[in-house]
Amino acid sequence: MYRKRWTVKALRVDLRYGGNGSAWCAAPALAQMICIFFFSILLHEEAVNSTRLVETDTFQEWPTQQNSSPYIDTSVPSNVTGLVGKTIELLCKVKNLGNRTVSWVRHRDIHLLTIGRYTYTSDQRFEAMHTPHAEEWTLRIRYPQKKDSGIYECQISTTPPIGYSVQLNVVEPVTEIAGGPDLFINKYSTINLTCLVKYAPEPPSAVVWSHDHEAITFNTPRGGISLITERGPVTSSRLLIQRAIEEDAGLYTCSPSNTHSSSVHIHIVNEHPAAMHHGSGGRVAATLLTLVLLLFMII
Repeated sequence: MYRKRWTVKALRVDLRYGGNGSAWCAAPALAQMICIFFFSILLHEEAVNSTRLVETDTFQEWPTQQNSSPYIDTSVPSNVTGLVGKTIELLCKVKNLGNRTVSWVRHRDIHLLTIGRYTYTSDQRFEAMHTPHAEEWTLRIRYPQKKDSGIYECQISTTPPIGYSVQLNVVEPVTEIAGGPDLFINKYSTINLTCLVKYAPEPPSAVVWSHDHEAITFNTPRGGISLITERGPVTSSRLLIQRAIEEDAGLYTCSPSNTHSSSVHIHIVNEHPAAMHHGSGGRVAATLLTLVLLLFMII
């Protein structure tokens, strides 16, 4: 730092200033007040400059500190449903990771699957996925099976570790016919069958209905057959057969093009079994009432 040094000789006053706060004054008694006045001004200036220097140094030495502790973004899904055979990705989003690492652990057997971008399992279906400088740490599972369902935890290597659990549900496609496995249809009424295809990787390109293992077509002499199919996350196929007769009884099967089939037995009756059950119940109730009345009369 540059410091001023000077010497003044006037009025028989020898005034010297070293620039470091030290000074020397040689003067007669009458000039002593002038010397003191000059020293007061110089010392005040030195004090002001020193204060500014300390303030500047303090500001540079103690910058504002920001919170840099790592944490996991809990807005990512914690419940994931995947399909058998279709690749599943579990996401963990980490903020302010710093020099820590991110791992994936399977709770079922406390098995360490990944550390950072490296995979630590002999099961090649599992893979660690991460883009440098990104916040997403992904566990990829190829060809998942139902046994892969369970809890997977994303962990940050802090002390103690910070974790975030994800529940994975692996399901397989389901085909079902509403009301099965046996349906009783009144003679001359309409057979109304609805087949639902759930959890398929994609909607089936076709749904084939068969009666006693023979495909149902719409150009048969029987007539009165219609089919309505609506594709989507849950595909529905509705088979309508008007004026059912005894020959329409048998096994009906719904066969989607991309998953398992489902079957139901159709029974053609002259009276709905539920009606017969209600009638039988009425006769039993009447008989019990008669017995109660007889007992009352005897007593």
